[in-house]
Amino acid sequence: MIEQVPVGGGSTKELIEQARTRRDALSSVDALMAKATGTAHDVDNTVEVTVDARGKLLRLWLAPAAANWGPERLGSLIVEVAHVAMQEAVQASYNMVALQLGEDMTYLIERLSGMPAPARDPNADPGITVEEFQRRREERLREAERRAGGTAQPGRDGVTGGSRSRADDHGGYDDDYDLDTFDPATLRSDR
Repeated sequence: MIEQVPVGGGSTKELIEQARTRRDALSSVDALMAKATGTAHDVDNTVEVTVDARGKLLRLWLAPAAANWGPERLGSLIVEVAHVAMQEAVQASYNMVALQLGEDMTYLIERLSGMPAPARDPNADPGITVEEFQRRREERLREAERRAGGTAQPGRDGVTGGSRSRADDHGGYDDDYDLDTFDPATLRSDR
């Protein structure tokens, strides 16, 4: 005997409406991916590239100093920077698709396309650990204190540079506590 399992919670009319909604959302994926762009530059800020999620070059900017690299190295650098920009664009496109279709459908699209989201790529740089982030932050705070002429002392909360104002004893931190030392490039993007 064949066991019958219900398709989902809802009437046939609701299931048809859900299927139509998904179909409409899937048809918008192409447009969403075309809108997503990524921009990257080299460490020396001599090359900046903007591409879409398919790798189409939208903008290439070269500083006058880029001529010093020579044609082979400059070409290689442009390709490297374009690859990073495309990874950013692909991730941005999947983020937009996930908002529209949900995480499960986006993962299915990734699998079908053969191009995983950079945030899920097992070969990608995993970013830094919390401990490494904290170590770097403490180094930046010590350097900022040194430049300001003071010495970095652990605050009452035990964190180097964790100074709190007397007026702030209710548990919150000063508004500008981490704004000068926070480096968003140390965070990893994943939906």
